[in-house]
Amino acid sequence: MMRLKHIWIALFLVFGVLVAGCRTAPPAAGSVDLRVMSFNIRYGTANDGDNHWNHRKALVARVIDDYDADLVGLQEAYRFQLDYLARSLPQYSEIGEGRDGGRDGEYSAILYRTDRFDVNASGTFWLSDSPWMPSRHWGNTLNRICTWAHLTDLRTNESFYMFNTHFDHESQDARLKSAELIIQRIAEREHKDPVVLTGDFNAGEGNPAVGYLTGVPYGLPDSGAYPIPTIVLQDTFRVIHPDATDVGTGNFGYTGRRDGAKIDYVFATRDIEVLGAAIDQAPREGRYPSDHYPVTAVLRLTPARPDLTRCTSRPPRFQYPDALRPPRSR
Repeated sequence: MMRLKHIWIALFLVFGVLVAGCRTAPPAAGSVDLRVMSFNIRYGTANDGDNHWNHRKALVARVIDDYDADLVGLQEAYRFQLDYLARSLPQYSEIGEGRDGGRDGEYSAILYRTDRFDVNASGTFWLSDSPWMPSRHWGNTLNRICTWAHLTDLRTNESFYMFNTHFDHESQDARLKSAELIIQRIAEREHKDPVVLTGDFNAGEGNPAVGYLTGVPYGLPDSGAYPIPTIVLQDTFRVIHPDATDVGTGNFGYTGRRDGAKIDYVFATRDIEVLGAAIDQAPREGRYPSDHYPVTAVLRLTPARPDLTRCTSRPPRFQYPDALRPPRSR
């Protein structure tokens, strides 16, 4: 078990049913603005009574359509849920496979607008010691995956990567090693283009796994088992809302709660400008689309940007307390 020192870290939360923010700046020639969403849509076989998938699916499609997202990272999506969304949202195509291989199990699928992007390469890897095949090794009882794509904007010919994932809900070791593997994969990407990472990380802002992704590896074991992160990501929501409260993204029980941890994120490399960010905590027609709130960001990719993706020095080591446990979600 990891040895963690107990120094409290303040967690930030967002106030309001819909927390949103926006920066205004004139776009540079050839820049690419992206509307990105991360959305855990709740697995469709859950015995949720009045909140069963059959009662929510039209709302899920409506949320995506109303936001007019260019890219959507989905979590907990079974094949039949993706098939419904494909029929309801024909402007998107899908990338990914099930976590149990092929069409089996939950997907961490990426939806992208076919009128905006070409897909140059894509794939799925498992968050395990054998990422090339369905597997698990780090204390998690369920397979966990990350789906990625290298895309090119058809209007500007600018390219970027998108990664989408769902971390384990029980094993902290799995969350930490998953963060390390994803940072390693980003660092080793073939083209040094900007990167967007979406997902349900089952980890609040005070969790070392989130700290590892953002270059502040607090709470890591002192043994040096986890290397210094070579890539630094920014939490796009905190760029716009550094002091916001009531930012809970887990709507467990479909009660409209906002007092939990922020466990769903849109991360981006530092060469991406963040123009806006929101947590959509609003019900639709008296019902919530999922037991997670969708998280969104408006991002700008600018040509001839400096390489700001790499971490050149070790950030200060912060610690997080045992009491700050990520909530249990599937």
